[in-house]
Amino acid sequence: MLTRKQFELLTFINLRLNDSGVSPSFDEMKEALGLKSKSGIHRLITGLEERGFIRRLPHRARALEVLRLPDDTGARKPRPESATPPSFQPNVIQGNFTPSFAGTTARDDQGAVPLPLYGRIAAGTPIEALRDEAASIDVPAALLGKGEHYALEVDGDSMVDAGIQDGDTIIIQRCDTAENGTIVVALVDDLEATLKRFRRKGGSIALEPANPAYETRIFGPERVKVQGKLIGLMRRY
Repeated sequence: MLTRKQFELLTFINLRLNDSGVSPSFDEMKEALGLKSKSGIHRLITGLEERGFIRRLPHRARALEVLRLPDDTGARKPRPESATPPSFQPNVIQGNFTPSFAGTTARDDQGAVPLPLYGRIAAGTPIEALRDEAASIDVPAALLGKGEHYALEVDGDSMVDAGIQDGDTIIIQRCDTAENGTIVVALVDDLEATLKRFRRKGGSIALEPANPAYETRIFGPERVKVQGKLIGLMRRY
């Protein structure tokens, strides 16, 4: 799932690469998308990179590579350079992903709890926009603690070194505060939601990936709202 601006930027980059073989500059991207600042482009690029649609080529100016395209772009994808995704094999709970559409969190006879499945999480979309009350997933009751919970599907590999892989389903306990080192769903500027490790450093908040290919992002405290903390993970084999 991409936001409209992410989709527009990815399509623009792909067309320029196909036409000239050179990725556009940040100024050209800003003008093409009608944005006022390059910081907005930087956030969109980071979101696309975390979701695995593009990558930045090291030691080369203006070097972007399109790795994949959404199914509905209808665009031609340029031939990518060889890239080997990071591998990580943590011990996780194998999930029995039986859909459930009950609007309750009461335990069933098998000790499972239906939780709302809000969508895919990386960056670019607020949690509220992901809500689909018709979608839910049965989660073992042993994974849950007190309070309200919801589930998200992971999109991208920015937390792979923490054992969280693309396609995993994560269980989130809703909260609005977190201790340093906690993996949280954070809403940035009321625009983009991302799964990162939370650290408060002085008057700033750092959102740290668990993959050296991605950068830590630093924000003022008024720009970041904690939407919940990670308490469990399920994986389909």
